[in-house]
Amino acid sequence: MRKTFLFLLFLFILLGCKRKTPELSKQEPISPEIASLINTTNITSEEQNLTLNKEEPPIFLPPPGPYKPTNKQIQTALKNAGFYNGPIDGVIGPKTLKAIKEFQEKNNLKVDGKVGPKTWELLSRYLNNTPSESLPKLPKD
Repeated sequence: MRKTFLFLLFLFILLGCKRKTPELSKQEPISPEIASLINTTNITSEEQNLTLNKEEPPIFLPPPGPYKPTNKQIQTALKNAGFYNGPIDGVIGPKTLKAIKEFQEKNNLKVDGKVGPKTWELLSRYLNNTPSESLPKLPKD
């Protein structure tokens, strides 16, 4: 009985578990428009150099959902905006908290000391500026 079972199992595995591959003759042909998009071998070396030599700035895409800035980003933006003059150490201490509240008050935001989406929307504009770019220029005497 056991030998019969093993024989049938072997036979089933041998004959019944063949992978079926789709028949290529039944597939629809690809349209020329799609084929030209897929086929990149028709690009000339001159076209390749044009696309490779383009120096475009990288695009910053925030992660999906609400973006939470790091403490160092907050301090950097506050410093560039002229509200914070302490060290950029990533610690939200009394100086940083005071700077956040001053920034919120100056920009007609809810003064709560928290960098929420509305505060960060305005504050993030100063993240990549240098302090001299963000401060108004004084007239020379």
